[in-house]
Amino acid sequence: MMIVREIICGLIGLGAGLATAAGVFALITVVGIIPRLAGKTRTGGYIRGYEWAIILGGTVGNLINIFHLPILIHGIAGNIILGIFGVGCGIFVSSLVMALAETLNVFPIMVRRVRLKVGLPYIICGLAIGKTLGSFLYFYKGW
Repeated sequence: MMIVREIICGLIGLGAGLATAAGVFALITVVGIIPRLAGKTRTGGYIRGYEWAIILGGTVGNLINIFHLPILIHGIAGNIILGIFGVGCGIFVSSLVMALAETLNVFPIMVRRVRLKVGLPYIICGLAIGKTLGSFLYFYKGW
């Protein structure tokens, strides 16, 4: 009887995971992150690479998280790889947030409401720097 319960729990978990992943990829598709990113960087020939990077990154990240797979890289090389991974995650998350904000027209509405004439690039850079510093403070080892 115990094995039936485990199988049912496994199927429910798999179904919930598939539904969540479908929602995330639907959001990425609706917002149009990949075509916007390729258009802004003029790398339209690499769209398949972007898609595969997102798919493989999500899959590997989930496998590491679910099965608690250790990443056995220590010392300076481990710190460098961890730094590259963190920058990549930050770029992805900020691309998603900015594409969503652009889709919802947050910045044009904000500019009109506060009657901003100049300085929008400084505001956007300030938001990015603040998010980065906040992430460093949050994920610092001592906190």
